[in-house]
Parts: sequence; structure tokens; C-alpha cells
Amino acid sequence: MESKRQQKHAKLLQKELGEIFQKEARHLVGKAMVTITRVMVSPDLGVAKVYLSFLLTDPQQTYELINDHKKEIRLYLSKRIGKSVRIIPELAFFPDDSASYAQHMDKVIGNLNIPPAPEEEEEDEDEDDN
Repeated sequence: MESKRQQKHAKLLQKELGEIFQKEARHLVGKAMVTITRVMVSPDLGVAKVYLSFLLTDPQQTYELINDHKKEIRLYLSKRIGKSVRIIPELAFFPDDSASYAQHMDKVIGNLNIPPAPEEEEEDEDEDDN
């Protein structure tokens, strides 16, 4: 479980990285929408795991591009939060597949052949006999 300090730091990173992808790193992602779905920070605040979700683009290609420019993104981050934190964390990016997994599960559940439940009237008649 993360401490309050880690949670506060993670929230700051999530906000700032989101703005970086909207403004400074626009040349990297183009028209793609990159969403920071979750940030987890190590106890020493030195490493941040950043989970990304992508819209309007090929997720794998955009993920690889962002991963290749990790140092540049960290530099943008240091310019934004450098005076308020002691250590700019190393960034580890991971694709967040929760949305595609949810769509997959909806499809699987929708394709299930579930027989209709028995009517409640039959159950009520059985209870009256007792």
C-alpha cells in the first residue's frame, strides 16, 4: 500500500505528465490522445510507473515512440516540478490495457447463452404448500 506521500507525489506526476502530453510532447504523439490512467511511485520516490491509455492511434506504435523519448519527457517534467520536488523520478511507461480488456469481457459476456430464470410464481406456490 502506498503512503500518503507516495499518493500525493503520484497525483502530481499524473497531472503534470498529462499536461506534458497535451502541450510540450504534442510533436511526439501527433493527434493521438494519451491519457495517464495511473501512476505508482516507489517508496523512495525515485521511480514512477506510468500507465498510459491511447485513443485515435495505434497503441503499440505510440507506446514505443513515447518509450524511446523517455528522457525528453523526463526533462519536460523536471522543468515543471523541479523546484517543488527533490528528485525527478525515473519514468517507466506501461500500456494500460484495462479498457480493451473491459471491451473483451463485455463481448464474452454478451455472447454467453444463459437460459432464462424460472418464473417467480412457481417459487411462491412451492412456499405456500409448506
